[in-house]
Amino acid sequence: MVILHNIRALSTSILITGTSQILTLRGAASRRGDALRDVGIIKDGALLLRDGLIAAVGRREKVEAHPLAREAEQLNVCGRVVLPGFVDSHTHLIHAASRSEEYELRISGASYEEIAQRGGGILNSVAKLRAATADTLKQRAQTALQQFAAYGTTTIEAKSGYGLDLTSELKILRLHKELAAERPLDIVSTFLGAHLIPAEFRNRPSGAKDYIALLTDTLIPEVAANKLAEYCDVFCERGAFNLAQSREILEAGKRNGLKPRMHAEQLSRTGATQLAIKLGAASCDHLEKINRADIRALAKSTTVATLLPGCDFHLGLSQYAPARALIDAGAIVGLATDYNPGTSPTVSMPMILSLACTQLRMTPADAIAAATINAAYSLGRHKLVGSLQVGKLADLAIFDVADYREIPYYFGMNACHTTIKRGKIIYSRN
Repeated sequence: MVILHNIRALSTSILITGTSQILTLRGAASRRGDALRDVGIIKDGALLLRDGLIAAVGRREKVEAHPLAREAEQLNVCGRVVLPGFVDSHTHLIHAASRSEEYELRISGASYEEIAQRGGGILNSVAKLRAATADTLKQRAQTALQQFAAYGTTTIEAKSGYGLDLTSELKILRLHKELAAERPLDIVSTFLGAHLIPAEFRNRPSGAKDYIALLTDTLIPEVAANKLAEYCDVFCERGAFNLAQSREILEAGKRNGLKPRMHAEQLSRTGATQLAIKLGAASCDHLEKINRADIRALAKSTTVATLLPGCDFHLGLSQYAPARALIDAGAIVGLATDYNPGTSPTVSMPMILSLACTQLRMTPADAIAAATINAAYSLGRHKLVGSLQVGKLADLAIFDVADYREIPYYFGMNACHTTIKRGKIIYSRN
């Protein structure tokens, strides 16, 4: 396996041939219901890339006849599957260390909430991040980005939320901006100052009110003024922020131009999904505890239901989000890793696809569409990435399988052979 620290530039034009299947995901900007299963397969197809964009995609003989194909560098993928690069629409990229000690506690029977009450969980990560230097955090994140690329991911969303004070939250968001400028992956930044009420506010009589005021009056305007994030997120959950507090924070974000996202109905049903829809949120994430009314509301909305089965798997929970009910109702379903140090320490979207198939009862096609075009839609990037169509960025992953269904089938294995971002190889197994 080779992770390329220096991105390898191919020639201006690249002709990709020798595919067993190309999954184009062409069509509507977001997929609902039965449309999820239409991944736009082209057999014996070819792709022509030009200046970092897709210039042609289709049957091999037609693409080879394109005027630009004659001068293109040829890349024969020898019977492999080509699909859009994964779009991981929910990650916590910047953190200082693992929480492996809590993993052992959970195995011994402690619940997520019990660990949090003892000062573990998110507050554990906050203490470690505040003590870490920006250089240390950046190096850790760079390693993670290389690993994302090795599993076929080309775009991620990254949340703050492990700082929970002015200095540390801004440090995280500035690192997002630095890393996005350096690439190799595109990074969409989200402000999650409302991840939890930090320890220094918890014993104050008006601690929650004071911290929310810090968010709404200082941090959110600072983040927006310096263009450090596109989205504002809230963890609406018992022990974190209630419905009224979540509304106040997200409305402050909207006033400052930050679009809403929300952690909703993970451990208990709070009503966060209905609030997120009313506020026009781009995405509601987790959703293990949603009810039928929530499902119907999501189906009528443009808010993406982003499911995070890696979190349930790592926590050893038996209840996963009701993906089939959401799909059957017509909701826009997305998938993401929820990469974070406490509840889902994975960068592997193929593993998430496997969990989506076995635990959420999604088909392989459902899962791939959810992790590409629907995830891109949730980030407002569907006109650039998420499908292989002329004019879009040349972001794609080449998998060492003959049939796309083998990607989730081989669970816990990485069959990604090559990852290309904007027409450049950012990962290659050879």
